[in-house]
Amino acid sequence: MGAASPQPPAWLTLDAGSAPEPAGVPLPGPATRTRAALHETLAAALPLPDWYGRNWDALADALADRIDSGPLTLVVRDAANLLADEPPAQLGTLLDVLGAAAAGGHATLRVVLREHPERLPALRARVAAALGAPTPD
Repeated sequence: MGAASPQPPAWLTLDAGSAPEPAGVPLPGPATRTRAALHETLAAALPLPDWYGRNWDALADALADRIDSGPLTLVVRDAANLLADEPPAQLGTLLDVLGAAAAGGHATLRVVLREHPERLPALRARVAAALGAPTPD
C-alpha cells in the first residue's frame, strides 16, 4: 500500500467550486490545453509585457516582475483542461515556474485550480504526479 499524496504547496489550491470563486485573474481551462494556448491566454489575461517570449523562461521572468508590483491570484476554471494536450511533464514545468515565482516574489502568488467535484480527484492525482509525489503501489 502506498503513501497518501502530500498536500499541494501553500500557493496552490485545488477547489471543487463549492464556495464562491475567489477574486483574481480568471483563466478558462479549455483555452489552456496546449503550451502555446496557455501562453497566449496568460499574455492576454494579465497582460504580460511585450517582451514576453511565450516560453517557460519568459513566463518566469514576467511573473517575477508582475508579482513584484503586487499580489496575484490566478483562477483556472475547468482546470482539468490545463495543459491536457501536452505531455505530463509540461504540467510539472508550469508548476515549477509558478512555485519559483511564488517563492521569489515580494508579493503573494496564489493559484486556484477549480474543477467539478467529480473530476477533482483525477486533477488532484495529475497535479500530485506533476509535483513528483509518490504514487500508490
